[in-house]
Amino acid sequence: MNLPNAITLSRIPLMFVIVGLMYCDWAGSASLAFWLFIAAAVGDGIDGYLARKRGIVSNFGKLMDALTDKIMVLGLVIALVDKHEIPVLLALITLCRELLVTGMRMVAASKGVIVAADAGGKSKTVTQLIALGFFLGAPMAGRDWARLVPWDLSTFASIVNEIGFVIFVLGTILAVWSGWRYIARYRSLVMEGADK
Repeated sequence: MNLPNAITLSRIPLMFVIVGLMYCDWAGSASLAFWLFIAAAVGDGIDGYLARKRGIVSNFGKLMDALTDKIMVLGLVIALVDKHEIPVLLALITLCRELLVTGMRMVAASKGVIVAADAGGKSKTVTQLIALGFFLGAPMAGRDWARLVPWDLSTFASIVNEIGFVIFVLGTILAVWSGWRYIARYRSLVMEGADK
């Protein structure tokens, strides 16, 4: 396995570690969750860059890059729903979009067509990752930073959380829009023979 693919696949176990840390309350757990998330997000850019630079771009890499993004986002979204940070309706919209696009990609792949992420899909992913960063940053500020300074940071942490929510709503809108674009673009390929 080459380095770009290893970086790509590392986001799956990282998601489990980050989610586990979200439920911990020991000093530094929120900060560790945040910085591991940042590492995973940076890795999302590095893997593709390395693959292109080394000339080892593969269908596996394209498919797994998109899939591990979804696993990371959905894992954190489910945890945030459980923690009452994200409404279940927004999570369901996100889940439905990701499953539809992933299913479409699988059908396309079975016909030899690899559906890579386009600009709309990448914008959606970046927006969601930024929102999740704010959600993870709020407890870091409210718990870990609050231990280091003499001020009450609960209001600041609440504002950071609210910013995350607004950005996540925007990400959900982008998810629906980009999902519709994928379906419209590849519908004929995916639906071929469905009426037989």
